[in-house]
Amino acid sequence: MTALQIARPPSASRVTMSSIMSPHDTNLMGTVHGGVILKLIDSVAGVVAARHSEGPAVTASMDETAFLVAVRVGDVVHVDAQITWTGRSSMEVAVRVTADRWDASVPPTTVATAHLVMVAVDDEGHPRPVPPLALTSPADVRRNREAEIRRTHRLALRAALQDAA
Repeated sequence: MTALQIARPPSASRVTMSSIMSPHDTNLMGTVHGGVILKLIDSVAGVVAARHSEGPAVTASMDETAFLVAVRVGDVVHVDAQITWTGRSSMEVAVRVTADRWDASVPPTTVATAHLVMVAVDDEGHPRPVPPLALTSPADVRRNREAEIRRTHRLALRAALQDAA
């Protein structure tokens, strides 16, 4: 049995990255630019996907991104990500972004959420197989079921847009 045939739990590739937001990260409103948060989301999702697939992975789509609360200079941003679904060569990564003050004077607040589809690629950039996901808890099963729903919606949207073209 190869490593790719062995199912891996979401916990095996889960990642958290933290960063202090600086004035360099701000937009014209004086809060952290949404693009800075998106880059953090994409970067962490890429690490999670690469760990799960044991090699390079690229972003195929980013959807269901919700900015819930503005992030300020001096906030410590924490980006948590984990695999929620796997296919033949693609994976869905769920990301939650929280922020708290650098001096920890307030508890962390969820500021953004997103779901990304990542595709594992070989040296030539072609899709390659990924290990299946081992669902080890009721929460893993729930997240996987929700990911299947999002996948169905993405595929239906793609088909509808292609039909309309």
